[in-house]
Amino acid sequence: MSDIKLRFAPSPTGYLHIGGLRTALYNYLFAKKNGGKFVLRIEDTDRTRYVEGAIENLIESLEWAGITHDEGVVVKDGKLAEVGDCGPYIQSERLDIYKKYVDKLIEDGHAYYCFCSKDRLDHLREEQRIKGKVPKYDGLCRGIPLEEAKKRIAAGEDYVVRLKLPKNKDITFNDAVRGKVTINTDEIDDQVLMKSDGFPTYHMAVIVDDHLMGITHIVRGEEWLPSTPKHVYLYECLGWEAPEFVHLPTVLNKDRKKLSKRQGDVSVEDFKKRGYLPEGIVNYLALVGWSPEDGEEIMSLDELVEKFSFDRVGKSGGIFDTDKLNWVNSHYMKSYDLEKLAELAIPFVTESGLLSEEEIRDNFEWYKILIDTVREACDKLEDIPGHIKFLFGDIEITEDAAKEELAQEHVPGLLDSFIKIVKSHDEIDMETAKGLMKEVQKDSGVKGKQLYMPVRAAISGNVHGPEMQNILYLLGKDKLIERAEKIKNSL
Repeated sequence: MSDIKLRFAPSPTGYLHIGGLRTALYNYLFAKKNGGKFVLRIEDTDRTRYVEGAIENLIESLEWAGITHDEGVVVKDGKLAEVGDCGPYIQSERLDIYKKYVDKLIEDGHAYYCFCSKDRLDHLREEQRIKGKVPKYDGLCRGIPLEEAKKRIAAGEDYVVRLKLPKNKDITFNDAVRGKVTINTDEIDDQVLMKSDGFPTYHMAVIVDDHLMGITHIVRGEEWLPSTPKHVYLYECLGWEAPEFVHLPTVLNKDRKKLSKRQGDVSVEDFKKRGYLPEGIVNYLALVGWSPEDGEEIMSLDELVEKFSFDRVGKSGGIFDTDKLNWVNSHYMKSYDLEKLAELAIPFVTESGLLSEEEIRDNFEWYKILIDTVREACDKLEDIPGHIKFLFGDIEITEDAAKEELAQEHVPGLLDSFIKIVKSHDEIDMETAKGLMKEVQKDSGVKGKQLYMPVRAAISGNVHGPEMQNILYLLGKDKLIERAEKIKNSL
């Protein structure tokens, strides 16, 4: 086989589905593992489903995930452009190429013109359903002589072009996930190859594009498995060598049903908006239907490239488990570069109304410690506001354990000592915060849980949480005094 080359070929019908991102990822991993190329092609021949801006979103989502392509459609200076020698990479710009090969199939007797109206086809399918048959074209136009068909076209009749499948022929191909697959042509429809609007169907365009672009492996969802015999036959009709096929299991929800918008988030954009990190999404998606030989679960993109192979892809649908995604993403929340994580968190913090971007930029070192303080408790960026809000505004003691701690007999005297020690410092910087509770211990004579729990409850409203020294530093002198005095006065 020639140099390894794989492609991801989405339709621009909206935001990139999380299952589509997994397909792109597996293509990318195999290409890079084998020193090959990864191509991004846009399949936009279904004009009724085209969504403006979808191509740009697809590219942005892939770039966000770190899945970069060597050839295909790119965004350059705010406009769509192309890189590579096999373009155009957008199917609607390749219509003349497809027509050339459709004409060849017709001339060679492998395809035919069909003049059946939509009403006739609808009536035919309904009759077949009533009789319990699989709805398929009955071949009415297969026998029309080519010259007669051309005269009808010249006279202005509407038509499509259909593939002329041979009768009762077993078509066999090998799939990297499912092994040997055989389907008889009597079970398959005479597929439309060219629609009445002059656009090819997926089945025609994908064959021509994959061949002309030198694609060696077709990696796509298992929903395309029943169509593959038609594709194999088309390769044969055109005298081309078929590539290798890999049909991936569907991404399912916990109920083992296809992941859909009705059950929640399904697009890459949804997960970005909730603050999942690209490294977490990519790491987790790789595990939805595949596992490495060593059983490792936390892997960088480079490690995934090194370990990936199709023989470790399962046949059954991969379950998309949000709890497992959160667990994987939380690993990256804990280990992420702090400066980068702090920047990524800014929109989530400002949207919550707790801090403005100006306040963050003016106190960025303080803000970084704020993010570092709570990230251990967060699965994703959208969790951060909920974990930092105790530092802002007034607090109400609602936790029973906190109320119990504050009800102890020694607490008023302890808070007096705490307030006195805090007031004795010009400011509570991090160095001061580290030794502050030892000073309170020395002044009050209280130590251990009797010291830490009531003070924590008084200044944060909870008996458990982040590092005490971080809370002291983040709240600062004035707020510590204000909160401790308010609690002391309420006892």
